[in-house]
Amino acid sequence: MEIQAGFVYISNNINNKYNFTKPLLFIKTMKNITKILSIVILVFAFSANVLAQATAIASATIVTPITIVHVSDLSFGNVVPSATTAGTVDVAPDGTPSYTDVTATALPAATATITAASFNVSGTPAATYDITLPVADVTLTGPAGTMIANTFVSDPSGTGTLDGTTGTQTLNVGATLHVGVAQAAGTYTSAPFTVTVNYN
Repeated sequence: MEIQAGFVYISNNINNKYNFTKPLLFIKTMKNITKILSIVILVFAFSANVLAQATAIASATIVTPITIVHVSDLSFGNVVPSATTAGTVDVAPDGTPSYTDVTATALPAATATITAASFNVSGTPAATYDITLPVADVTLTGPAGTMIANTFVSDPSGTGTLDGTTGTQTLNVGATLHVGVAQAAGTYTSAPFTVTVNYN
């Protein structure tokens, strides 16, 4: 019997040399496994050092489209022209008229009402929006001639703000009517004019 590398070996044959092959192979195998494990650990450590990751999310917000709905038309009421001078009728966004070289009359009553054009604007609560009014002249055509309306004004002017709760606002539009000298009597109307609103 002989002690070698922590193992006790007894020869199978006292005439044979002691057999140290198996313990030496075991020790060599363990060394190889240790080397492999060391390499694996180094590889993982290296990978951890060179690899970096981050995450993100995707999102989108659907916004309520802005809309504008006609409520009432622009009416200049009854106008009496001058026989010698052209004149104008101004209707403010609040419906208040003012006259230059023309006068108003209460008759006929059916057409005497003076109103600014009115629209309801709706969309995202508290949003602001741009207002675009007609720039070109709007032609009113009657039984024997025409008149023009221009210089459109609005309230709110330029930019509006929708109500923070309901998401709505009233938009009123006025303009100036140009009345010719001795303008022919009759009812004059225009083609629809356009008022545009856009979120800003």
